[in-house]
Parts: sequence; C-alpha cells; structure tokens
Amino acid sequence: MPNTGPSPAAESAATALPSRGIHHLALTTEDMQMTTDFFVNVVGMPLVHAMKVPPGVGTGPGNRGNPPYEEIRHYFFDMGNDSLLAYFEIPKGVKKQSDRDDIGGMQHCAFSVTPDQLEALRQRLDAAGVEYDGPVDILPGLVSMYFKDPNGVRMEACCQPEEGDNPNVIGSVLQTKAQARLELESTGASEEWIQQVTATLPE
Repeated sequence: MPNTGPSPAAESAATALPSRGIHHLALTTEDMQMTTDFFVNVVGMPLVHAMKVPPGVGTGPGNRGNPPYEEIRHYFFDMGNDSLLAYFEIPKGVKKQSDRDDIGGMQHCAFSVTPDQLEALRQRLDAAGVEYDGPVDILPGLVSMYFKDPNGVRMEACCQPEEGDNPNVIGSVLQTKAQARLELESTGASEEWIQQVTATLPE
C-alpha cells in the first residue's frame, strides 16, 4: 500500500527553524591585545567579556571542545544584532598559521552591515591603513567589502544598499526551486533527494 503521509522534507518544512542564528563565532589568535585593539579600535566591535578559561577545561576531564591549553584568554566582541565574535589566545609559537582553504577550516567570516555602517567601516580601515577589497557586487542587490584581521582571518562586510537600515540576509540569497535545481542536478544526486532538499524553497 503506498505511503500517503507527508514526506520527511514536508514535515521538516512545517517545523520551526533549528536556531535563532549565530550566538558566537570562535576564532584563534596568538596575540589577544593585538586582536582586541583591531576589533575595538579599527572595526568598532565593542569588547563585552574578557576572561581566562577555568582550570581543567583545557587539558583536564572538563574539556568541552576548547583548545587544549590551560587558562588561556577568551574574549568576546559585540558583532551586532545580538551576536558575538570570540577569540581564544593560543600560546605563541605552538600552532602554525592556518590555511583558510583547508578542509574543515574557516574560509571567511561575513557580517551584515547597513550602507552607513559599510561606509563607516571603510573610513575606519582607511584611517588605520588596513587594506581591503571592494565594495564589490557579489549577488544582485548585495555588495561586500573584504579585509583581514591581524591574524590573517578573512572578514567580509555584506551590505544590501537598497534595503537601507533593514537588511534581509536570507532574502538576499533565497532561490526558487528551479534556480537551485540547476546546480543541484550537477551533483548527480537522485531526484528524490533534490525534491527533499528544495522542499522549503519558493516555486
């Protein structure tokens, strides 16, 4: 007898999304003072919490995924819209510089900005002598500016000029089922799978 109930994809589409977005993004540095100076005084992200990781969390049984070093610095910066950028300070010289294109690495960190914020950031970077690319068009209605933090982490500021002070992040990249299908079919995946992963997209 055929299954006439809703598909797993349809059921998933009817439920709430699994999160509210980014709580914090945790990166690494060898020099917390340098990193703090950059994000507070150049980028303009306020420092909101400065701590050292409690004893036993680095190499002891209480480690919950922290870098394996005891009592290292862990600072948090206000990225805007109730989200945080965080850094761990790794002991100097014990780790190599990361390649952002490594599998499992972080290619870049992008944050949403209004047109005024984008211009203010451009002026801050100019004043600090920090090189950047852009603003450049990356998608219809979406422009970005790229720069690196002092640790070599690539940062992106994304702006939707026509949206003014109310950017719509999801809307800036949202595709229809047909648009997504053009790419998904090139993966060689089954039709059933393509239908499942595009179930929530508009027609």
